[in-house]
Amino acid sequence: MSDRGERSAQSKHIVTAFDQDLRGISARLSEMGGLAEEQLGHAIEALRERDSELAQEIIRVDKRLDSMEMRLEQSAIEVMALRQPMADDLREVVAALKISSTLERIGDLAKNIAKRTLLLNQSDPLRVMNSVVRLGKQTQTLMAEALDAYTARDTALSVAVWKRDVEIDEMHNSIFRELTTYMMEDPRTIGLCSQLLLSLIHI
Repeated sequence: MSDRGERSAQSKHIVTAFDQDLRGISARLSEMGGLAEEQLGHAIEALRERDSELAQEIIRVDKRLDSMEMRLEQSAIEVMALRQPMADDLREVVAALKISSTLERIGDLAKNIAKRTLLLNQSDPLRVMNSVVRLGKQTQTLMAEALDAYTARDTALSVAVWKRDVEIDEMHNSIFRELTTYMMEDPRTIGLCSQLLLSLIHI
């Protein structure tokens, strides 16, 4: 084989190996996204059903998501060091790092909601709890669509999800006002409403 042929074969091998690396990172990210979405959904369910056992399970599983983020970060760093990606490829790796960090954060927030649920279950529920659950469900829906948009590289869907975030903000502000009114009208609810406010922050 000529030198030119050897260089061409070597180049193709490098490109193929790099593509495999990117697919591996993408697969890890999809797995993380699935677990983070599941954790958020379970946190909302535990809050709605006042399920302390499920809340405790969410807290335990959070360590798994932390470990997954560390492995993905290590893979991304190795790819950047060994492959030295440029342009779109580099953006792909950097985006994966940022998304994995966000997914790990979502897992932390789900864990925090679970911890608040354990405290809330010690008191009678308030009607506003239903509004908090609806907010959580809406957030979970947007999260699922955002992950779908990333997997499909669907720009239109990404923009649509981004624009709908204002709906989440409006629901959040409405529930905040409702909880504040509860506390003003009945100081005995301050402790319970404070825990709900903290749960609200995590959604």
